[in-house]
Amino acid sequence: MTSPTSTGTSTGRVAGKVCIVTGAGSGIGRAIAHRLAEEGGRVLCADLSADAAARTTAEITGAGGVAEAHAVDVSSSAAVDGMVAAAVVRWGRIDVLVNNAGVNLPGLLHEVPDDVIDRTLDVNVKGQLYGCRAVIPHMLAQGGGSIVNISSVNGLVSEPFLTVYSASKGASVMLTKGVALDYAKQGIRCNVICPGWVDTPINHAHAELLGGLEQVYDTIDSFQPIGRPGEPREIANVALFLASDEASFMTGSVVAVDGGMTSQ
Repeated sequence: MTSPTSTGTSTGRVAGKVCIVTGAGSGIGRAIAHRLAEEGGRVLCADLSADAAARTTAEITGAGGVAEAHAVDVSSSAAVDGMVAAAVVRWGRIDVLVNNAGVNLPGLLHEVPDDVIDRTLDVNVKGQLYGCRAVIPHMLAQGGGSIVNISSVNGLVSEPFLTVYSASKGASVMLTKGVALDYAKQGIRCNVICPGWVDTPINHAHAELLGGLEQVYDTIDSFQPIGRPGEPREIANVALFLASDEASFMTGSVVAVDGGMTSQ
């Protein structure tokens, strides 16, 4: 199995921009935080785990980037407001928000307890709503900004055991379209990425219901035509593009980064 690797080359695509990344402590969020920092962004690495946020921050600053850690539970509107306020106090503005934090708690719908439904919707839906709501006034005041929501291919198509997760990720897609329409003339862009199966721990519980991770990867070309899982950095590269001014004519776009999965 092969995947693209970093060349270590930076062109300053988000130089000086203040960026918030939720779920930055691991997986796709960690990779996005690194890419934004590599390209000159000042990154608030936010995560439910203070230790995980601190690790990502230390990696970025150790490589010469600019980052700070912030512990946040995105299911709390007050906590999200505090996260945004912390970035504004530190750097004076918000240019980029990446709503990446999410949970995947799979199961058959009739067996899913209320607490799993609540947690899934609180994090995956309300967390993104709260994030957008908190940054938009700052972006309006400064004349624009970029919001990147991380959904999933399961916001476009579903899979076994993922009814609740798919419902939450579909909401992310429609949230993106609504924000894009409401603020298109005020310079705020909002786009959404729908990753396919990416090699991150968030998928491990689902993999167990499908026969185990080894079984999933042995048969991955049956549902992901490229024939391998994605790497977090491959999603991060797309998030970087959407965050940057290179994507200035894109808003409300639903970008599937899925190795061909939704082309079938």
